[in-house]
Amino acid sequence: MIILGSLILICVMLIIGVSVPMAFGAVLMFIAFFGGHDVSGFMPTGHWKISSLVLLAIPLFILAGAIMERGRIAAPLVALAELMVGHIRGGLSAASVVASGIFGAISGSAAATLTCIGSIMMPHLRKANYPDGLAAALIVSASPLGLLIPPSSSQILYAWVTQQSVLKCFLATVVPGLILILLLCIVNFVMLRNVKDLKTDRHEGSFRFELRKRGIKAMPALLMPVIILGGIYGGVMTPTEAAGVAVVYAIPIGFFVYKGLTRENFFPTLRYAGTTIGVVMMMVLIVLIVSQFLVFENIPAIAKELIYSVSDNPIIVLLMVNLVMILIGMLMDDISGLLLSAPLLLPIVQSVGMDPVHFAAVLGVNLGMANITPPTAPLLYLGARVTDTPVNVMMKPTLIMIVFAWLPTLLITTFIPQVALWLPDLMFS
Repeated sequence: MIILGSLILICVMLIIGVSVPMAFGAVLMFIAFFGGHDVSGFMPTGHWKISSLVLLAIPLFILAGAIMERGRIAAPLVALAELMVGHIRGGLSAASVVASGIFGAISGSAAATLTCIGSIMMPHLRKANYPDGLAAALIVSASPLGLLIPPSSSQILYAWVTQQSVLKCFLATVVPGLILILLLCIVNFVMLRNVKDLKTDRHEGSFRFELRKRGIKAMPALLMPVIILGGIYGGVMTPTEAAGVAVVYAIPIGFFVYKGLTRENFFPTLRYAGTTIGVVMMMVLIVLIVSQFLVFENIPAIAKELIYSVSDNPIIVLLMVNLVMILIGMLMDDISGLLLSAPLLLPIVQSVGMDPVHFAAVLGVNLGMANITPPTAPLLYLGARVTDTPVNVMMKPTLIMIVFAWLPTLLITTFIPQVALWLPDLMFS
């Protein structure tokens, strides 16, 4: 009864717009008053778990993402992507997807990717006569690539919660991310086939000269993922150390190379990042305590029995697990959804033979899709503000991209294990 009451309470509070930390805090109070549990007993466990050096990478990557966003580091990446595909009909919007993937490899943040790429690309797309709803929906649908292309804060959390290798979890989402980029570009070209008067981005002068010019300008930004990922995979740095290097590298690049950072906006940027970090880490602590309560009540075993009572067919089990993750993701942000889903569902997928690293990729795709799926859809509403496009105008093309790009990526990642495991196996063999 207490579990059912907790589920109803959290669903109601999230639907009416209560923030995730406050909603989970209310659940803890409900458990304390009506469940006969001493919540204070869970506090030391939550504090012990969150006092981890691995988790320090998350606030550092958030800080690095905020500095990159204000430092105009995305602009040369967008210019380079435009040069490569902007001359094709519909290529300018495809450049948005490619640029989102590149910037996601730098920031590790979907919100930062959406804010940077959306604010830069949307004026270009409007000028080139792209429909507002389709252009904004594509930018929003591509922004969760920041959660798939490493480094990713979500994968750091998953690896920490499930005691897996951070590097393997990073690598597991690379191929699904590339598949998603390809499918989003294909859907984009198909949806634009009947749109007339589209303009293309035709540069003046020789392609080689322009490529060299834009490539040189983008080089400091492109070096960032090389330094971060090369340092991690080369064994030179841990993910936490790489996040610190990202911050140290981004500050002079933002100040002196791209000149987006100034004395006037630097400290507001730090305050903005600090506020975000405080919210995220408080949310992590509260959700961890709730997850500990679920484990204490043996909810993972109950959920496993419930799913197996319907069917023990591995395909049906995995489809039901994905449905549960989609429902969880539709109601809360990716971090909260991950912290609830990972301990709850990992024992179930392992019972049908799924590798925990494979599940990292499935969970990453699932929660990325949930960020743009109503009713919560935090990236959809953020995208409406960034692109100055009403949500109702974006809704139909967003749903089309979910059905024809995100869902196929999820099914491929779920039922073809080597999509997620090939790169980790190759690197660690």
